[in-house]
Amino acid sequence: MPQSTSSSSRRLWRRVAVALVLLLLVLGLGALYGAWRVLWKPNVAPSAFGPAYLYIRTGSSYQAVLDSLETHELLVEPGTFRWLAGQRQYPAHVRPGRYLLTPDLGNDALLDMLMQGRQDTVAFMLNAFKYKPQLARQVGIQLEADSIRLRELLADNRRLLRRYRLDTTTILTMFLPGPYRLLWDTSAEQFLDSAAAVHGRFWNAERRRRADSLKLSPAEVHILASIVQRETAKPEDKPVIAGVYLNRLRTRMRLQADPTLLWAIGNFGVRRVLNKDKLADSPYNTYKHAGLPPGPITSANRQSLDAVLKPAAHRYFFFCARPDGSGYSDFAETYAEHRRNARRYQQRLDSLKIRR
Repeated sequence: MPQSTSSSSRRLWRRVAVALVLLLLVLGLGALYGAWRVLWKPNVAPSAFGPAYLYIRTGSSYQAVLDSLETHELLVEPGTFRWLAGQRQYPAHVRPGRYLLTPDLGNDALLDMLMQGRQDTVAFMLNAFKYKPQLARQVGIQLEADSIRLRELLADNRRLLRRYRLDTTTILTMFLPGPYRLLWDTSAEQFLDSAAAVHGRFWNAERRRRADSLKLSPAEVHILASIVQRETAKPEDKPVIAGVYLNRLRTRMRLQADPTLLWAIGNFGVRRVLNKDKLADSPYNTYKHAGLPPGPITSANRQSLDAVLKPAAHRYFFFCARPDGSGYSDFAETYAEHRRNARRYQQRLDSLKIRR
């Protein structure tokens, strides 16, 4: 009887031990699952509309970040993110930026990215513009930079001269249209510095040498290139038209460029320039004033700038749009020949009933 009791007791203890091991195993697995769920389980909600981004404005609070994550339903389990964010003291380390949220991100990796400020850059496209407000509007739409602050900086003559050696008019020659890669939280000041850096890289030693050979400063090249750009979209015609205007500048002939009149009257939609337009009281009226206008009439692209720096060598002093609507120009050495070309073009406008 005592032997039987002892045997039963051993079996009981084995069962208890197995149960304890199983319990510990279950608890351990549960703890591991809990840790995986909080730390490493992918927690970014998949999107059917392309990449998901979290935008955190400069000066945003932790609550603002949570509100953005939840309002836009960017997380599968917001609760686990909130708990880990508190443990890692993220509320005291919010950094602004534009963050790319990929579906494989767990809370730990997401918080690493946010706390270290590893934000995604913006493929910022600067399109050609004619006036400062248009530039500020483009920047304000694509970046966090304050468009009002940018306009203030562009009007600060003393700062522009000190920092960029350009005034409030010629500062527009600093901006090259095209793609930029910038951080979304770029400030207005940083945007201007980035544009200046792109401008500086464009104006390498070879281009400066070419500008010097034409007796033009980089700003003057930009101004002339802006006129060429408004005159034609045809790459083949750009160097020829640049050559026409350079011939006029060399002989002190007025540029008489119609696009400068449109800038002067503030109407780029005009398809037919009238004699009354040539009376506009503006330093941009190149029918009245000799030489280049004080600033560009649009932001010149690289193709137009290089057309001025590498102009076609010829003896043309005049050009006029072809009447066939092709977008190309007819060139002339003499005013009499130019009058014949212009008459054909005007007859074409008359036939299309284009009066303005």
